Amino acid sequence: MSSNVTAVSYGVNLSPVELENLRKVLSSAGASLTSEARSGDDRFSVYTVGLAVENGLSDDLTPLRRLLADAAGAGMDTALVPESLRQAPRKLLIMDVDSTLIQQEVIELLAAYAGKREEVAAVTEAAMRGELDFAQSLHARVAVLAGLPADVVDSVRAEVRLSEGAAELVAAFKAAGHAVAVVSGGFNQILRPIAEELGLDYWIANELEIVDGALTGRVLGEVIDRAAKEKYLRQWSAAEGIGLEHTIAVGDGANDLDMLGAAGIGVAFNAKPAVRAVADAAINMPYLDAVRHIAGV
Repeated sequence: MSSNVTAVSYGVNLSPVELENLRKVLSSAGASLTSEARSGDDRFSVYTVGLAVENGLSDDLTPLRRLLADAAGAGMDTALVPESLRQAPRKLLIMDVDSTLIQQEVIELLAAYAGKREEVAAVTEAAMRGELDFAQSLHARVAVLAGLPADVVDSVRAEVRLSEGAAELVAAFKAAGHAVAVVSGGFNQILRPIAEELGLDYWIANELEIVDGALTGRVLGEVIDRAAKEKYLRQWSAAEGIGLEHTIAVGDGANDLDMLGAAGIGVAFNAKPAVRAVADAAINMPYLDAVRHIAGV
């Protein structure tokens, strides 16, 4: 018996030699090539190969994923995706926000108004690498905002820019009838208008406490950390009646690891090395809508 799997290669410049090398690697690993197609646009190219894979190989795709990644040339990324996910009638896409859905780290933009941007950026980097407890690091970073006028939130919101292809990615999933969610270690005050503008089905972030028109340096309620991100993935997919095997999670930092691991496929987007090392797929170019090609949307 065999299962159907799709190998997706994408990059700014995919050479014929590199593609032929990938075909050889797949064949030598025991995968039968059943179809191939090319797509993409003027930003990046995509090469998609349909495969019939013996069940022993399809039970755990990790070894074949590693083979593909090792065979990929510089500037090329690869993903190995069960065809059952790509063909699922309904899927859930769940994404991190800072440095994934958007280009910036909001806490650093806020900290700039307190003259603490570099200090906070160093803590953020360490937290995203997994060297610090996320909740503790969040409380420490937010504390430096104490006393700032609440209108800095509006100023920061105006500085935020979506990642390239983010709006197109969300629109494509929504148009195809899929659900789209984001879960963020950032802040509701920044995320709310973005979520509403994009028409997201679900979204949640931390809530900055504001008293008498000023930030207190505290957050309200449960911190959205790595455990919470996985919790909301499971909660929202269940609410939509979508199995976890039909979910796609995208993130860049250590606090995304549980969510990436629980999803049908976890995608590391311009991520820290620790995240790239364990994710099912990686995107190392600035175009978030490459996720569409991985997910078959």
